[in-house]
Amino acid sequence: MTLNLTSSPPSVSWAQRSSRVFLTFNVECEKPDIKIEKKTVSFKGTCAPENKLHEVIISLYAEVDPERSSFRNKGRLIEVYLTKDKSDEPFWPTLTNDNKKHHWLKVDFERWQDEDDEGSTADDFDDMNDLFANKMEIGDGADDKDDSSSSEGEDLPYVQ
Repeated sequence: MTLNLTSSPPSVSWAQRSSRVFLTFNVECEKPDIKIEKKTVSFKGTCAPENKLHEVIISLYAEVDPERSSFRNKGRLIEVYLTKDKSDEPFWPTLTNDNKKHHWLKVDFERWQDEDDEGSTADDFDDMNDLFANKMEIGDGADDKDDSSSSEGEDLPYVQ
C-alpha cells in the first residue's frame, strides 16, 4: 500500500508598511522549510494536528532583500518579516505578482498600515508592545514595599 501525500497551501495573512511586508503562515509546524528569495517566498512543512503537508510558493509583487528578511516560528504560527528592496517605492497593491485571488491569502488588518498613515506611530506599535512586555517581566514586586510615594493601598496591610 502506498501513501499518496498531496499538499495544500497553508492559510496566509499579509500586511505591509513603507519598508516591510509581514506574512503569517497560520499553521502549527515544528520544522518548516522556508526560503526567502528576491521575488519569491516558499513554505513547505508537515503541520499539526493532522500531520498534513502544506506547501506554497508565493511570487511577490516586487523584490525583497533576502539578507535583511527573516522568519520566526511561534509554535501555532510562523511570522515572516520581508524587507522591501526599495523602501521609496509606492505601497504594493497586492502581495503576489499575478492578478489572481488566492483562497488561502487574506489581509492582516491588525498589522496593516495605509500609505496615508506613514507618518504615524503605527510602525512602532510592535516595538511598544515588546517594551511593555519586558517591563512586566522585569518587576518582581520586591521593591513595591519601599514605595511610599503612592497613596494607593495605604490602608491595606503589607502581604508577603
